[in-house]
Amino acid sequence: MHLGLSRCALLVGERASFNGASALFSYCNRTSTNTFSTCNAFSNRKKSPYSSVDSERYSKLVKSVMTHRVSAQTPESLEEQDTHIYGPVIKSSTPNQPLPKVPKTRHPLLNHEKAFAISETEHGAAPARIILQRGQDRGSVPSVTRILQQTLSPEQQFFLERWRKRMIAQLGEEGFKEYSQNLFRQGKLFHIAVENVLPLKTEEKAPEVPAEVEGYMESIRHVMDDIRGVRAIESRVLHNKLGYLGIVDCVALYRGVLCVIDWKTSERSKPFLDNTYDNPLQVAAYVGALNNDVNYNYQVENGLIVVAYKDGSPAHPHLLSSDQVLQYWERWLVRLEEYSEKS
Repeated sequence: MHLGLSRCALLVGERASFNGASALFSYCNRTSTNTFSTCNAFSNRKKSPYSSVDSERYSKLVKSVMTHRVSAQTPESLEEQDTHIYGPVIKSSTPNQPLPKVPKTRHPLLNHEKAFAISETEHGAAPARIILQRGQDRGSVPSVTRILQQTLSPEQQFFLERWRKRMIAQLGEEGFKEYSQNLFRQGKLFHIAVENVLPLKTEEKAPEVPAEVEGYMESIRHVMDDIRGVRAIESRVLHNKLGYLGIVDCVALYRGVLCVIDWKTSERSKPFLDNTYDNPLQVAAYVGALNNDVNYNYQVENGLIVVAYKDGSPAHPHLLSSDQVLQYWERWLVRLEEYSEKS
């Protein structure tokens, strides 16, 4: 009985010993494998460039920077410090902008001997049309166009000459000459077409428009809808006191305001009044001449510049208020004096 028990215990002990040895072998095998892999990984890793950094010294440097207190500075204190170190700042004076020229002698734009037109009728009397006498008028009295051309600023002359040279380079001398003639011809045909349309009554049939200016007429269609009470068409105006003349394209009501209207054609868009260069001076000169011309029993304070486009895109109407006309009148008087000094 005791012998059987001892044998059983021996068998159990041997089995346990065998299982323990197996487990130990498995653990050792895994450990050796992991140790080998880890060693291989460390052997393949490149040496870090930061391994040679003095970490203690670096830590002290960071600590000193982070704990350093900087005093608050203001623009005034910085300026005072710079003045103490480098001396006082000498600020250069801003170059003076040239003051706008003013006329030596001011002439009134309005004629107080004339009354303002209080009311206008759409179907009133026939528009005035005073023909310019080529020989008699132009021989002694300069035109507004001539005065403006003769008194261009150096900057205006530069850009005008540059444009002319660029066009000649593209078209040649003969091509540029033909181009200029075509522009003049189209402008004349456009003005004639506008003249034929303006005095029409609703029952009249509109005349045929030349194909060359169909685009221009389409361009101003929306402007024409706002024009009523035409008083003058292509009519000469003369300022006897100042000695100049011109031809107004039209005098009519635009949206209820009596204006001197100037029709312009352009190949480029001119959505702003500044794009029209000397055209406002021209309109102001016409306003002043009309107000002082005995052939007209009324006077005008406003102006309108209509820029039409050949491709038919909507024209740009630039309405000049009475204050604007007065400002351009002052500039016109300066140009008129410059012309008189050159003559």
